[in-house]
Amino acid sequence: MTVRRATRVTETPAGEHSATHRELVDFDTFYRSNYRTLVGLGYVLSGDRTSAEDLAQDALAKLHTHWDRISDYDDPLAWTRRVLANAAVSRGRRKATEGRLLRRLRSVPPAELSLPESDHALWESVRQLPPRQAQAVALRYWNDLSVKEIALVLEVGEESVKTHLARGRATLRAQLGEIDA
Repeated sequence: MTVRRATRVTETPAGEHSATHRELVDFDTFYRSNYRTLVGLGYVLSGDRTSAEDLAQDALAKLHTHWDRISDYDDPLAWTRRVLANAAVSRGRRKATEGRLLRRLRSVPPAELSLPESDHALWESVRQLPPRQAQAVALRYWNDLSVKEIALVLEVGEESVKTHLARGRATLRAQLGEIDA
């Protein structure tokens, strides 16, 4: 990587490096000297170590993409912090929206699906068929679709659907005895 004009690394009391003043520094040096600080900022904004690391990595990835331009700024670290802070706010909004949606979905009980006891063996046998046969039989007898509609759903020709249905019904007849076709 070429050396570009950016910020000078200065020693902090805790032994950490902080890039804050103009000097010749490449992206790798900037990354190494500021990663920990950015993860810390991400942590105090998100409250989660994994999210903090993701936020820092995302901000540094954006910085890397624009390094030629941002490295000429007086304080590239300030730009990177702003990107991270904005991403943390967006992530927080997304999580809040997802939480509201999940609460709403949990408050609506799913429709009860009850099959007659006599149908359990049939549908268990259908699930044992080869996948395309099982799909064709289920679409035909559960959803009451025509051969043409099944062909559209499965993205196969109508003759293929007829073949899958015929083979599936034959296998089911052999396993369960005569069924209504």
